[in-house]
Amino acid sequence: MAFDANGDGVIRIGVAAAGPADDGAYYQAVVDAAIELSAKYGFEDPIVVDKIEAANAFTELSNLAEQGVDIIIVGASEIAEPLPDLTEKYSDIFWYCNCGAGFASLPGLAQSLDDSSEISYTAGYASGLLLQESGSTVAYFIGCCDLNFEMEALLGFEMGLQAVDGAFTVTYVPTGDWPYDFDNVPNATEAFNTALAEGVGVVYPYLGGAHEAIVQLANENGVVALSAGPSDVCTREGDLTWDIAVRFDGGDYVAAIFPQIFAGDVLEGETKVFKVGVDA
Repeated sequence: MAFDANGDGVIRIGVAAAGPADDGAYYQAVVDAAIELSAKYGFEDPIVVDKIEAANAFTELSNLAEQGVDIIIVGASEIAEPLPDLTEKYSDIFWYCNCGAGFASLPGLAQSLDDSSEISYTAGYASGLLLQESGSTVAYFIGCCDLNFEMEALLGFEMGLQAVDGAFTVTYVPTGDWPYDFDNVPNATEAFNTALAEGVGVVYPYLGGAHEAIVQLANENGVVALSAGPSDVCTREGDLTWDIAVRFDGGDYVAAIFPQIFAGDVLEGETKVFKVGVDA
């Protein structure tokens, strides 16, 4: 088997996630996709390491690489800094990361990325249409900590929103206590309560572990809620309701790119770019 890095006769995927594996948002989507991919191809159950902080990424990824895995999926760029060293040290392992724009190409790493401006513009436009129906003019974008990719998403969202009506406004609120803290439920809840007092009509909880808590609050208060990544929210069982599915699902990317990887169409050192309206 070409992807049997350690020659033990089986293939096992390792997944490294920066946030909770059960967050109901971006992080879980990648984990679920790895589980489904493993079942589809008859691989061993994946090994999942979640809640990895950026400062500990080198140690956590090294430990994962030492556990007999043949493929490692790195869920996001926030824990990708040690990859230049690790892809060289553990070169027998196939490394993949949905690292996004701005992350350098590496000879030992297959990557994917999307265009956040495309996705965010369409999300903003859809939000504007629902704002018109609600009678509000106020949207809130609840995020982490002014990270570059957040600001790109925010600007695209605002452009889409104001393409519907130039009077619509969006307020960004950072809720993280440290960089990449997308899981801070108390701070995110405080931000939502502030938004509610301001007459918010649409909330975009651009969050990880804190995402579902804000969706629940939005549902309870009649505020339009957007998802943040997963593509299954419109069919997901449970008590939560999303009005708009904003799809940048890392799990969808895993499901789409790995058949191409296994066929030899995407190699380490290459980057697959997913485009809105082109890639299903």
